[in-house]
Amino acid sequence: MTATQTIRVGHSPDSDDAFMFYALTHDKLDTGGLKFVHQLEDIETLNRRALNGELEVSAVSIHAFAHLADKYALLASGCSMGDRYGPKLITLGGWDLDRLRRDRPTIAIPGTLTTAYLTLQLCLGKDHPVQVVPFDQIIEAVLERRVDVGLIIHEGQLYYPDKGLKQIVDLGQWWFGETGLPLPLGGNVVRKDLGDATVNRIAALLKQSIQYALANREEALAYALTYARDLEPALADQFVGMYVNDWTVDYGPKGREAVRTLLGRAAATGLVPALEVAFVG
Repeated sequence: MTATQTIRVGHSPDSDDAFMFYALTHDKLDTGGLKFVHQLEDIETLNRRALNGELEVSAVSIHAFAHLADKYALLASGCSMGDRYGPKLITLGGWDLDRLRRDRPTIAIPGTLTTAYLTLQLCLGKDHPVQVVPFDQIIEAVLERRVDVGLIIHEGQLYYPDKGLKQIVDLGQWWFGETGLPLPLGGNVVRKDLGDATVNRIAALLKQSIQYALANREEALAYALTYARDLEPALADQFVGMYVNDWTVDYGPKGREAVRTLLGRAAATGLVPALEVAFVG
């Protein structure tokens, strides 16, 4: 009998990650003795756990990966890529980029290791005042005027107008204007100490899980909707399509360039350590 090896997988409790991991969550794949146990936590918590090397596999922010490359390898599958869209700065009104840079109001951010925050720093400067607020409470913080401006990620990017909020800037679109590249927001990493054979098996299984979901979209989407935080099914479908697509199956040459450009610019500004980015799978 083949011994079972438990692989703890950390990912966000949102619809795109649920869609991506559906096949592994529901035993749709032959894992060959690997038992995947899923741990759902917000992305900043996962980033912090990865700093300690706690989980064998985890979704992390690309920003956080710059601080994790000693412990984790970046898998070639599983990225969330903002292709001319991404995290948004939102407000009740009265703010634009020029005024933000001049008056420097405190901005609610979903975590200091998120790629959203890294991109914000590249856009506004690394010393802009911020306040960490759980990602699913940022819209409420702006509506209640506890902050003037919020940086939103996940499904809030689609429904914030329904709350009477206005966009100041879409950082994915801003980044494309700066570089001509998509914005690599999140990726999946695997702990290097598992050994090359296991790392490569996990890389292959994650890719198969994504391909299964894309090939069985209705089935996987029905599961993903349970994590859509009251988003209408059509909007949830749109959100999943934004962040689980061909980029997610494999970064490809342009996606790899995007990761290296983002982390290279951040390193040049002193925001992250300099590193050579390699991809597994």
